[in-house]
Amino acid sequence: MDINFLNKPSTEVSHYLVFLFDGKTILSQGLNDDIKSFLANALKKNMFKKKDFDEEFTFYDKKNNLKRINVCKITDHKNLNDYAYITGRKLPSFEKNPNTSISVLIEENSKLTHSIPEIIAQLGLGFYLKNYSFDKYKTAKSKKRNLVSKITFCSSEYSKAKKNFEEHKKLAKGVFFTRDLVSEPANVLYPEKFVEYCNFFKNTGLTLKIFDEKKINKLGMDALMGVAKGSVRPPRVLIMEWNGLKTKDIKNSKPLAFVGKGVTFDTGGISLKPSGGMEDMKWDMGGSAVVAGLMLSLAQRKAKVNAVGIVGLVENMPDGNAQRPGDVVKSMSGQTIEVLNTDAEGRLVLADILWYVNTEYKPKLIVDLATLTGAIIVALGDRYAGLFSNDDNLSNQILESSKVSKELVWRLPLDSEFDKLLNCEIADMRNITNSRGAGSITAAQFLKRFIGKTPWAHLDIAGVTWSKKNTSLSRTGGTGFGVRLLNEFVRCNHEKT
Repeated sequence: MDINFLNKPSTEVSHYLVFLFDGKTILSQGLNDDIKSFLANALKKNMFKKKDFDEEFTFYDKKNNLKRINVCKITDHKNLNDYAYITGRKLPSFEKNPNTSISVLIEENSKLTHSIPEIIAQLGLGFYLKNYSFDKYKTAKSKKRNLVSKITFCSSEYSKAKKNFEEHKKLAKGVFFTRDLVSEPANVLYPEKFVEYCNFFKNTGLTLKIFDEKKINKLGMDALMGVAKGSVRPPRVLIMEWNGLKTKDIKNSKPLAFVGKGVTFDTGGISLKPSGGMEDMKWDMGGSAVVAGLMLSLAQRKAKVNAVGIVGLVENMPDGNAQRPGDVVKSMSGQTIEVLNTDAEGRLVLADILWYVNTEYKPKLIVDLATLTGAIIVALGDRYAGLFSNDDNLSNQILESSKVSKELVWRLPLDSEFDKLLNCEIADMRNITNSRGAGSITAAQFLKRFIGKTPWAHLDIAGVTWSKKNTSLSRTGGTGFGVRLLNEFVRCNHEKT
């Protein structure tokens, strides 16, 4: 999709999309006389049937050129991100016809909460994010569908709108990278390949550190290593550093830490999952994909913050070398874990990399993301991610960023009674409890044991990483949930201005 910004609408388009606030000033904007007259008549005769109208008309101008005009009433939104959701939802309606091109006009009302260039840039972002599709493995014939070829936003302040939109595209690049990663099949994307996919990060100013299995073993990451034992694909740990404050040593500048679970395929190991739906487990590395996409976005927009992202990359398979239910592993922290269920593997991976980033970087705070539990889907469905935290201030910052970005999270409790359920007779803890209840909470309690006093938040994104239906800003498939949320969190709370 080609998105442009001009001061006047083009006549060489198949559609006009007109956004009205009150319908009083749109007719002064560069439209030809025929269309001006048509819209004036429509307003005068109350042709728009609904209070919040979204009407389409077929119109012939004097040259007998057929045009379709979609007129949509919008309200003055206090949350700027709301505008992106408007165009994201509208895009599919324009894909019913081949070779569609659109000129978009917006009423230049001066009494709005946000400036017209800001609004236009968000409308453009909505189209841009929704237009993404992962069709890498489709043949040329099966790729064919009616995509909108060109969208042109028309405004007297088009240059400012274009500048704002270019900034949004830097964030979108991180969202798209996350979607790409979770969409790749597991025979293509495995731990070593994930690292290769991120190699271009070096060109953006990010510093990469890669731990192979020898380094992982030397560090004593036996909990992570235990998960990887059943696969021929060796594990990797990838660290991404962004030093946006230009200090010499990121370790001495209290970076923000973002941690991601990267199980590139999860069979469940010896505790084998049912076959139905197992193909979806290619996106069990969704947390690591979000961390990578976020770090890319921070680098792309040169964020004035120091941040470190770390992801633990493994494949959980059930061969003869795989760890068994009842095995005991020693984590990097020194704490021992009885592995009662090999399908509760994500927390084992996170235990070691959480401990590593906390002790090595001494961060200001830690946020981890993981497709950790099916229980969170039972609790919150595909609309909210679960939020768990040991720090009210950090939790409130994430909740506020959720409201702004509209990537929704819901806070759930942590307490010592839940924690007791993890206690174990032969080791320091077990990786699952004997109870069927509170599965997402006890998983978070497990992670908390590797955090100490550092402000920490855990986001269980199992229900929101992948969608089997269109969302407002994504098609079926990877959503990229978390990149926009955490970018907003960084921008509003921790970035130097």
